[in-house]
Amino acid sequence: MTTVAQSLVRWLQQMGTEVIFGIPGVHTIELYRALPDAGIRHVTPRHEAGAGFMADGYARVSGRFGVALVITGPGLTNILTPMAQARADSVPMLVISGVNRRDSLGKGLGHLHELPDQLALSATLGPAFHLDRADDLPAILDQIAGALTNGRGGPVHLQIPLDLMAAQAPDAPSRIADQAAAAVPDVSAANALLAQALRPVIVAGGGCRRAGAALQALADRLGAPVILTTNARGLMHAHPLVVPAAPSLAPVRELIASADQLLVLGSEIGPTDWDMYDDGGLPDLAGMIRVDIDAAQLARHPAALTLQGDLADILPLLHGATSADGAQRAAQARNAAHAALPAGYAAEIALLNRLRDSCPDAIMVGDSTQVIYAGNLYYDHDRPCGWFNAATGYGALGYAPGASVGAALAAPDARILCLIGDGGLMFSPAELLTAVEENLNITFIVFNNAGYGEIASAMKAAGAQVLGCTPRPPDFADLARACGLPFTRTTPDAIDATQSGPRMIEVTLPPVTTT
Repeated sequence: MTTVAQSLVRWLQQMGTEVIFGIPGVHTIELYRALPDAGIRHVTPRHEAGAGFMADGYARVSGRFGVALVITGPGLTNILTPMAQARADSVPMLVISGVNRRDSLGKGLGHLHELPDQLALSATLGPAFHLDRADDLPAILDQIAGALTNGRGGPVHLQIPLDLMAAQAPDAPSRIADQAAAAVPDVSAANALLAQALRPVIVAGGGCRRAGAALQALADRLGAPVILTTNARGLMHAHPLVVPAAPSLAPVRELIASADQLLVLGSEIGPTDWDMYDDGGLPDLAGMIRVDIDAAQLARHPAALTLQGDLADILPLLHGATSADGAQRAAQARNAAHAALPAGYAAEIALLNRLRDSCPDAIMVGDSTQVIYAGNLYYDHDRPCGWFNAATGYGALGYAPGASVGAALAAPDARILCLIGDGGLMFSPAELLTAVEENLNITFIVFNNAGYGEIASAMKAAGAQVLGCTPRPPDFADLARACGLPFTRTTPDAIDATQSGPRMIEVTLPPVTTT
């Protein structure tokens, strides 16, 4: 027999966990006591939100679930925002927390870090488990393994009462409990529809991120243009059939409308990607064939045919007639989408192209900032799972520094470019120190317009007085010096991100105005 804490840590080791992001506290000492013997690297962020964003970035790049370890009460509430971001983007993340003694829960006795119902908070975001008896640990860990490794992905929370941390528990399961292999659906009806299509179009979502070869092979078989949503960018780079542009752009919608068969793969058809201008102008999608791993997703939009299952299993089975003009239709859509970009966005995309070409195969991690908004609308990245950000879905500011740390630990040989605005960086500046402490190859590129430019523009467009949009940023040279980061100040046309990190580049922009 071992303690609950030891058994849990051994299970993490057996599940292939290489790194845990966490801030120790008096409520998690037993878990920390068990870590040294497990050979799992521990990384200390400066805030629990940083721990969650690090676990998110690690999961997106590695393909494994990220792990964050937080204290009872404020530790859990601080990590709820990263959990919500992970839920929005289907990122597998395990959050392990303490909780007060079992005999105190729900009684309002005023214990340290007490909440009325801690588990209820996390349960709004994903599966949440409470350990009530030490003997239940193996069964709960099997359920957690299933939740993390099957289906759409997202956050999972396990809370352990303080009085159980050191209690004797059965040994951890030596492997994931046997899971019934997911049935591969019958695709004959889909193939019959595809066989009749002369102008097929594919829309690839984040569910395709790890099925790039199968996606490209299907596109080549059908001769179909492939529209990449934000979370699919990096697939099929520079391929003649690829359209690396959001369905929010009118020319991309026109391509969708012109299709005699639309195939939507692994996308939730979310408004922040498909209808970011909230104009309701999407074409009728009711005739689509939709493929997704999540039955709930498939039920949310009318479709001619739905297939539930793993894209890696289903895509090789799909075939149909071959369109003769797919590459031409894709090229027309690319050119028209680029021409339809809002004012100034073409320059932002040109900047991204220069960064990509000067730092090939880099991972670009973004926050909510103008260059990221532009790239989400139109940008062709050169690395699968190498373009992701928090500017779609839940939209959490301050995401990028922590997520960059997680990405760098998942891909230690890769160059990480963290693209963030001055406003976003002020949500999580302390995670710069984590990157320095871990000596990670991250270049923090800070676009400084001394304010919240996007919000100021929206206020002006709405005819409202601009308020609260010009918070004073720090002197970034001083901030970098305080963190031990080499520093460069430059302009958008002169960015040089080719030197190894950790380092900071401040890109000076015209300041936000209130009139």
